[in-house]
Amino acid sequence: MTDLDDTDFAILRLLAQDAGQGAGAIGRACGLSQPAAWRRIKRLRDAGVIRGQRLVLDAEKLGFGVTVFLGVKLATKGRVSLDDFERAVSAIPEVQTVEHVLGLYDYRLRVVARDLPDFERVLRRRIMTLPGAGEVEANVLLSEERRPGPLGSISELLAVPPR
Repeated sequence: MTDLDDTDFAILRLLAQDAGQGAGAIGRACGLSQPAAWRRIKRLRDAGVIRGQRLVLDAEKLGFGVTVFLGVKLATKGRVSLDDFERAVSAIPEVQTVEHVLGLYDYRLRVVARDLPDFERVLRRRIMTLPGAGEVEANVLLSEERRPGPLGSISELLAVPPR
């Protein structure tokens, strides 16, 4: 979809800041009626510009005080399909994200656990027993802050529509 106008970009900026806003609030902020804002949002969804919404939970407040990033190298690339590994690892509740990457490891996983002994249990009993799991490197998250990189946040990118 290349026919986005300034109003579409304004809507995307508002949704990037708070995806839970209703069409009425977005319409008021953009000078549109609620139905007009709803139609534009629907058009953006239908075109695939908006692919979904996410609820961000505080893992620590839910009792998961440890986050670990795992690099996983498959031991037997020829004998186990990537789909089988992805399906199996995605079924583990503690695994929040599964990313197929290029580099030293085949996959990067974000895993949450209650504490380090709980993480060790997840690693030994669930992750290391997966089909094809080989070498693993773990990096424990110490702190996390959102800092825009050189391109800035998506909201900042949307501030200047491409021409």
